Formats: sequence, structure tokens, C-alpha cells
Amino acid sequence: MYLLIENACLAMTMDDRGREIPDANILVKGGVVQAVGQNLRAGLAPEVAQNLSTHSAKGCLVTPGLVNTHHHLYQTMTRAVPEAQDGLLFGWLKTLYPIWARFGPAEMHSGAVIGLAELALSGCSLSSDHMYVYPNGARLEDSIEAAQRVGLRFQPTRGAMSIGESNGGLPPDSLVEREADILEDMIRVIDAHHDIREGSMLRVGVAPCSPFSVSRELMRDSAVLARDKGVMMHTHLAENQEDIAYSREKFGCTPGEFARDLGWVGEDVWHAHCVKLVVEDLTLFAATKTGIAHCPCSNCRLGSGIAPVREMLDAGVPVGLGVDGSASNDMGNLIGEARQMMLLQRVKNGADSMSVREALRVATRGGAEVLGRNDCGQIAVGKRADLAIWDLGGIEAAGSWDPAAILLAGPQKVRDLFVEGRHVVKEYQLTTVDLPKAIETQNQLARALMA
Repeated sequence: MYLLIENACLAMTMDDRGREIPDANILVKGGVVQAVGQNLRAGLAPEVAQNLSTHSAKGCLVTPGLVNTHHHLYQTMTRAVPEAQDGLLFGWLKTLYPIWARFGPAEMHSGAVIGLAELALSGCSLSSDHMYVYPNGARLEDSIEAAQRVGLRFQPTRGAMSIGESNGGLPPDSLVEREADILEDMIRVIDAHHDIREGSMLRVGVAPCSPFSVSRELMRDSAVLARDKGVMMHTHLAENQEDIAYSREKFGCTPGEFARDLGWVGEDVWHAHCVKLVVEDLTLFAATKTGIAHCPCSNCRLGSGIAPVREMLDAGVPVGLGVDGSASNDMGNLIGEARQMMLLQRVKNGADSMSVREALRVATRGGAEVLGRNDCGQIAVGKRADLAIWDLGGIEAAGSWDPAAILLAGPQKVRDLFVEGRHVVKEYQLTTVDLPKAIETQNQLARALMA
């Protein structure tokens, strides 16, 4: 069966030519884009026309599905915790660690369902996740099964913490694991779930949490493991001044030097935040094509600062967007994140420093490239049919002269979302999950944690 998306007022393809096609049609079969152009129906072969369903995008902008390169999905269970609302990174973590220690599989799964559903409604078709706490029998499968329910393309990472407070680390001892057990479980989840095939819905990575919660040996060993298994590597780096001070005190180097010395640079690596990268580290990441997940709202919420995204892009560093955990954002709206990135770069560098088109490219193809997904992030023949349809007929875009400028004047919620050609959001509603029931479950579990 073929699907023809018809009559979009504009399709922003993010292809190699950066084409913007007015009155656009997109033909899809088997989760793959077959054709992009105008008036495609007239040229269809009879056998295609006889097996065709259509979907009107009249009055709408079509973009590739947005890509989220950094999240902690379980944290949707601890939004707006009063004692953590005004803390800097380290204090914020110390407040929340004891709460997360009471989680189990039910909390992990529910948080992931809610987080992924929220992302889908904001136009996201592909999300990573950094799950680094495993209390009370929790496993990476808790989030994997949530992604399969919601229907998003998923790139979870087996995170970890191994140095507790008794050994000079930040997390409580109750939340850290033995490093041998961590490496063993990394192998288990990769062997069980990682799918390298074109169009894969599930790829797994490894992700020791941060330089202040794991040993240098675990960082080095996990890099060796990842490259042996052919999977990607992810961690937090240079998030704020506390992070920088810790690295200099404990390791006698910058975070970028720390990453380089332990093998954590290259096209198979992406780091979250990098708000405080020094020039030498930025140059290193550009030369090695090490990716960065930029999380503007979380960086604002925790007072970490404004990441040098303009300088990163100009140097050739791969950059994608991340919403970060919903205990530090506290929302998971990816189209809103793109707007925030654009505005912050303008505040820092001037009004002409980032256009709406460049910001949307970071949010789509940029994120796909950071995650190593060259089959996603653009609307082009042979690429995956991950498509976001934005209705420009609402009040947010009334009077707008430019349909591409949705980050200036446009909706914050997607009308329709197709992932691998499947209708995941239809007329602003999830088709895959009973969302009111999922919200009720989430709130019951959160109330139990409060009590």
C-alpha cells in the first residue's frame, strides 16, 4: 500500500540541496519516501494508483520528524519537585537522587511512556534516552517497551553510575553499581536489542553518566566495548562551572581533554550539554566530528549558561537538540526547544546569528546526524518516512508571511506525525496509546512517591 501526502503549502526537505517545495506531495511505501514534488498523483503508475491512500496536508507545513538527542525519560515522574526547583546542577541532583532510588520498573516504564508521548505531540519521531539509574529491578527494557508502545524510533543508552559518595562521587551509594555488572549488562542489552539495519526502530548505545559519577576505568572500558560492538557512546560533559571545577580538581584537565584521553571523541560519540567547552575542546570536537546534544531549556532552568552553539556550528561540530530530563526542563516539547535555541543564540550573538531555517535543520537533520542516523532527518527519496505535519491555520500563524518560520509564528503541537510511514499522531491525538489512562497511571505513581 502506498501513502500520498498531498497539497502541503510547503515541504522543508532538509535534503542535500536544502529544497523547500511549495504545493508539495510526498509518496511513501513501506516506511520509505518514494517521491517528493508537485502534482505527483498525475504521474502515478496504474498499479500505484490502485493501492493508494491519501492524506491531506492542505494549509500545512511538512518537515522531517524532529530528533531528540538527549533525555532522561524516567524523570517525567519528578517534575517540579519543590526542593529542586531552584537548585544548581549538583544540588539539584543531590535532592533528587534519594527519590529516584525509590523507583522501580513501573515508574521507569510510566515515565518513559509519558515522556515519549509528549515528544511525539511536539513533532519528534526519533529520540535517544540516557537511563543511568537502575533501582529495585529496573532495566533498560522498561523504556524500550514504552517506545514500542508509543511508536517512536528509539535510541536508548545503557547508562551507569559506579562511584558513590563514600568514594568521593556525587550519587548516594544506593544508586551505584559494580563496574563488572555494568559492563555485563551493557553487553546483554546490545546483544538483545541493537538493530543496525537501515530503517531500524531500535539502536542501543552505552552511556556512563558523567566524569563525577563513574571511574576513568569504566569510561575507558565502555569505549572499548562500544567499538567492539559497533554501537554509539554518550555521556554528560562540561555542563556548568561546577562540572569544569570538578574536572580540573580531580583529573587536572579540561572535560574535552578528559574525553580525548579516554577515547571519548569521534563520529561514534556524542556529549550532552558542553555549555562550558573551551576553544581547544571545541576545536578537538570539530576535528574528530564528535557530536553535541544541546539542551537550551535545561541549561536555562539550572542556570548553567548559554552553550556556544554558533561557534560549534561554524567550526563544523555536529549539533543536535535535546530536551533533557523532565526534572530539569520541566517539559519535553522539542519544537519549543528549537525556538529557545534560536532565541538564546540571538541574545548571545545578535539577531542575525541564527535563522529559523538553521534552527529547524539542527532540530531535524542535525540531530539525526549526531545519532548516526543518515537514513532519517530529511525528506528525500530513499530516506525513512518520518514526517511532521504542522497546521498553519491556527491563531499562532495567523498573519504570518513565511510558512517556514514556525519558530517565530507557528504551532507548538504537531497535527500529524508519521514514523516509518505509520500514523502515530492524528489530528493532534496519539493513535498508539490511551493517553488519559497513561496520565492517570503516572499521577498515581507520582503521588505514591510524594507520600
